[in-house]
Amino acid sequence: MPGTRMTNLQSAAKPALMEPPQRRAATQGDVQMRMKSSQNSSERLSQSKSMVLQESDLPQNPISRHRRNQSQHNVNVAGAATFEPLVELKGDLLNVAKISDSGKKQRKNWTLMWSVLTSDQLLFYKERQQEANLKTGSKTDVVQLCGAVVEWTTEKSSRKNVFQITTNTGSDYLLQADSYSTASKWYAAIRKIVDFSTKLPLRRSNSTEYLSRHSSLPGHGSASPNAKQRNPVHRRSINMFGSSKLKHSTSDSADKNGVKNRLKKFIIRRPSMKTLQEKGLIKDRVFGCHLLTLCEREGATVPRFVQICLDAIDKRGLEVDGIYRVSGNLATIQKLRFIVDQEEDLNLDHSQWEDIHVVTGALKMFFRELPEPLFPFRFFQLFVEAVKIKESKHKVQAVKKLIQELPKPNQDTMKLLFKHLHGVLAFSRKNLMSSQGIGIVFGPTLMWPEMDAGNMAVNMIYQNQIVEFILIESREIFNLDRM
Repeated sequence: MPGTRMTNLQSAAKPALMEPPQRRAATQGDVQMRMKSSQNSSERLSQSKSMVLQESDLPQNPISRHRRNQSQHNVNVAGAATFEPLVELKGDLLNVAKISDSGKKQRKNWTLMWSVLTSDQLLFYKERQQEANLKTGSKTDVVQLCGAVVEWTTEKSSRKNVFQITTNTGSDYLLQADSYSTASKWYAAIRKIVDFSTKLPLRRSNSTEYLSRHSSLPGHGSASPNAKQRNPVHRRSINMFGSSKLKHSTSDSADKNGVKNRLKKFIIRRPSMKTLQEKGLIKDRVFGCHLLTLCEREGATVPRFVQICLDAIDKRGLEVDGIYRVSGNLATIQKLRFIVDQEEDLNLDHSQWEDIHVVTGALKMFFRELPEPLFPFRFFQLFVEAVKIKESKHKVQAVKKLIQELPKPNQDTMKLLFKHLHGVLAFSRKNLMSSQGIGIVFGPTLMWPEMDAGNMAVNMIYQNQIVEFILIESREIFNLDRM
């Protein structure tokens, strides 16, 4: 019997001894990995107990601080799918001027920069090649768009198509493009990024310092292994062995989470632009608004402000010396503009508008600040070619045909304006305004090319000639005798 038992034991052990060495090594490796994993789990468990604050809404299974934040953030990304960049512009040449740095005013110097828009930044390069090479230090400036404010402006620069970006650190940038379509495209894209950043879910974290969104977004890499050691709040948690400190830190964390939740609810419940406009808190502008948009809003083909100004000038300004040539007080003109933009009742017979040059100055400012001039961009070269015609009769017919092809608001506003200027010209002996003088004043005011390719002086000559010619031939072009 003992011999039989020994034989059975040997036969039972034989298959194990006859296993291939690779399989036996793999089995031993699995055992070692399970032992190591068990030890790591024990170490993480003991470490987490001293690091993780015991909050009622935290998961019961202790996990490391960084992994908790990262996993929750990834859940939000998967559920909401809102962290993908809304729009990215690969690049355009824009005129850029930095007018303040962290609240400190700087001298305004326009620089033509190669601009690139990412999901949360606006990058400026001196040359396009730098953007392609991405060399260290090649970027001239980086504008963080999270928490920024973007708006059109006409007061910070005399240039057209200018909008301003104010960052959350108090730095101000002016961006400008000669083409309104280009400027509008960049304004809309940046505005989307800014509006989008305010809708991001708030991350739960006991840290009071700003954590970069890229550090936890998928595809942007994870935080560095030493991030926990650099985080002062994390080091404070490791050193908290006393129960009183743990209770105090827990209450602080609850307060911070409460503030975050209230802020998040406030952002979600903020009123829409349409609601603010209906309540009268935000009003549509008159200055700087497209002529077609303004006329549609007012239900007319001539802007109300233009009609009011022309009536006032016809009433008490036709015989004034240097009408339209003499400038009015700029502060008073800006005051008049503010009242018009706020849609307040405007009475130009009031004593504060006694100086007729203020009214003429405001009218010229209205036409200068149109995003697209009274003579639309696509018609600029056509009018230039028409005014080059030698024979006067054919020239009149060509200009008249072009004006009849204009949009209705442009055509009617132009007809009313030139009828008024024809009346100004009738009193030229008293106001000392000739057709050439009126052309010089209103040429650059009523028309300019979309892209000025270094021919500013030549274009200005044609602008003056076109306005002067239309003024002289206004009776034939606009059929004023039939009115």
